[in-house]
Formats: sequence, structure tokens, C-alpha cells
Amino acid sequence: MITIGILLLIAGLITLILRPHLSDKNVYEGDKKVKSAAPSFLLMFSKKISGAIILIALFLMFIPYLFFFAERGYSYLLVFPTGKMSAVIEQGIKWRGLAKIDEWQKYIDVKVVSEETESDVKELEGVMSPIPIRFIDQVTAKGHVSLRFQLPDDGESFIKLAVKYRTMSNLVNNTIIPTVREQLINTGYMFAAQNYISGESQSFRQTFEEQLKGGTYAVEKLETKDTIYADIDSKSRSRRIKEIQTKYTVNKILVNGIPERIPHELSENNIIVSQVIVDKIDLEATFKQRLEAQRDESAKRQLQQQMIETAKAEQQRVVAQGERDKAAERVTQEKEQVKKLIAIETKLKEEATNKDLAAIALQTARLKAQTKKVAADAQFYENAKLVQAGLTPQERAEWDYKTSIGVAAEIAKLKFPSTMIIGGDDKGGTPIEALIGAAMAKQLTSGKKN
Repeated sequence: MITIGILLLIAGLITLILRPHLSDKNVYEGDKKVKSAAPSFLLMFSKKISGAIILIALFLMFIPYLFFFAERGYSYLLVFPTGKMSAVIEQGIKWRGLAKIDEWQKYIDVKVVSEETESDVKELEGVMSPIPIRFIDQVTAKGHVSLRFQLPDDGESFIKLAVKYRTMSNLVNNTIIPTVREQLINTGYMFAAQNYISGESQSFRQTFEEQLKGGTYAVEKLETKDTIYADIDSKSRSRRIKEIQTKYTVNKILVNGIPERIPHELSENNIIVSQVIVDKIDLEATFKQRLEAQRDESAKRQLQQQMIETAKAEQQRVVAQGERDKAAERVTQEKEQVKKLIAIETKLKEEATNKDLAAIALQTARLKAQTKKVAADAQFYENAKLVQAGLTPQERAEWDYKTSIGVAAEIAKLKFPSTMIIGGDDKGGTPIEALIGAAMAKQLTSGKKN
């Protein structure tokens, strides 16, 4: 734009200076008139046109000093000829007004670079070497981090920062990088390496980020000693101290329940921390060896625990199988017992039923016997009454007849031995059969006489 303005300014001046001397003069050869010797394009420009060209040229020459284009990702400090300063944060065409412009990159990338990541150096504004860290348990390490910072969004803070540090290199190398190193070292003092590898790496990164954004935590360090005793000596019956372990604990100092902060350059200048990445914490070799030994011991313990769990599972399986077999045997025995009990109960029920039937039969027999007795008593009573009342000869003869027939029928039913020996025993008695026969014969004889 300035080049074009200069060219137009030169052209306008040339036409303005040469035009009055060439425009109205004619050339004569003898009495003959010929054309002017001036170039024709010069004769086209009048004073007004030349003046307009000069004005356009001056305007084009001064445009870059009056306006400028603010690119994205940059902030600008404007210093006017009067000494007044202004900040341009947003992109686009902005008024300059002959001010001097200082360009600042809005985003600053800082990273720890090692031999493995040297290819990324060109894209970085700040390059750091690995940061030495010492954890609270005296384990050393090298910290590798990647960070992105943003310049303040408000114009007043940006002007203050730009005036204070003057150049981007000064801000990065003398403020941002030392502050990052300091805060990472302070964060290491708040953690133990053993805890870091045991799951507190996320808390480590968060604490590091919080200290960069809001200031360093004010902390207090507490020391505790743990005495470890050896086994009791069987001879002396005494116990000696085996080891004294010293442990340190770092606690944040609270003021009204809020952690106390110590400001640093980043927080005081309102530099925004937009990204914090802890790439890795490279622990010292001796600690790694100790970790490997702990890992091996842990693997052995896990293997032993797995073997114990397997043995327990096998034991439980055997016990479960034994319980299953016992349960099956118990069920079998109970089935046999149930069968026996059912058979006994069935037999008892049968015996009870037979007993009830026998009782019923006995009762029936008793009833029948009583019936017969009552009938016999009635017949006897009737006969006695008839005897007392006297019978007619015909009735008595009929009675004797029926009686004889009945006696004969009863005798016919008796079975006597085919041979009968009558004799006396030592006591002079007679056999009972002979007595029964004699009694019956006597009864028959007396019955016939009557």
C-alpha cells in the first residue's frame, strides 16, 4: 500500500511540474505548424487531476499508519504519539492513529523437551529441560510437563503485562518457565512417591494445576516416627528396636476453611492457565528397583493368596461333596426308617383292628351267651311252673318222649373209646369216663321208670 502511494505521488508530482511547460507550446518549421514535442499522455493530466493523484497517493501512504488488521491469536499494544497506550484484543480492522504497535502472541506453549521430543521445539514458545523433583519421602524424580498459557483478556491487565515485560521472550524465559518449575517442585514436596504410584497421580496433577492458577498453597510439614520392634528373644526375654521409620505429612493451612494461597507472577499478572498435562514423572533408578522388588513380592503374595484361595475352594468343594453324600445317605436312611415306621404303623393298625374285632366278637359272644342264658332261664322257669302246675297224662307222655329223643341225640353225638379199661388207681378212685357213663346210664334208667 505504501509502495503504491509513493508511485502515485511521484507520478502526480511529475505531471504537475511538467504540464505547464508543455501543454500550450507549438513547434514551427518555417511557416509550417507541427505538433507539440511533449508526450501525449502528459497532455491528458490537468492540474486538478494531478492534485487528486497526489492526494490519493498521500492517503494510500498514510493508511497503514491510520488502520491495521489485527490477526486472530494475537494481542496488540498501541502507543500513540501523545504517549497514550491502548490494547487491541479482538481480530479485524482496527484504528491505529499513527501509534506504534507491539505484537504479542495470545497463546504461549511451554513444554519439557527431552531427546525423544526435540522435533516439537519449533512449535513452542518456551522450552524446558526435565524438572528435578523431590518427593516428601526423599525420592527424587524428573518431571515432564506440557502447558499452555493465555495472555489476559482485559486490556488493562494486558497493557500492564506488556509494559512490565516488554517482549514475549522476556515473559516466557524469565517468568513463566521459572514459575512452572517452582510450582512443580512445590507440588512434589506435598506427595510421597509411594502414594504417587499407588493412585495419587491424578491428585498430583490437579494440585499442580491449582497452584499455577491460584497461587502456591501455604502448607505445614508434620514429622512422625514409627518404631518397629524385632521378635522377642527367647533367651533374654527382651525385645530390641529393629527400625525407626520417619514419616512426613504435609497439610494445607486453612483460613476460615479456605486454603491459604501465596501469589506468584502468573496469578498476579492474570495470566490464564488454559492447559496442564503431566506427561510423566521419571522416578529415580533405585526407587524403580525397589518397586520391582515390591512388585515381585506382591506377585508372590498374590500367587500364594491364589493358591490359598484354590485350596480353600478345593476344601469347600470336598466338604460340599461330603455334605452332599451325607445328605444323600441321610435321605436314604430316612427313607428306610420311614418304610419301617410305615410297616410298624401298618402292623399296629392291623393289631388294633384285630383287637377291636376280637373285642367286638367277644362282646357278641357275651351277648349271645347272655341271650341263651336268658332263654334257658325262661325255659327253666316255664318248665318249673308247668311241673308245679301239673301236667296231664298226655302232656307228660309227650314231654318224656321229647326228652328221651333229645337225650338220645346228645348221646349219639358223644364219642367213646372203643376199648375201656376199668380199674382202680392207688387211691381207689375210678376213671372220670366211667363215672360219666355210669351217671348217664343211671339217669336214663330213672327216666324210664318214671
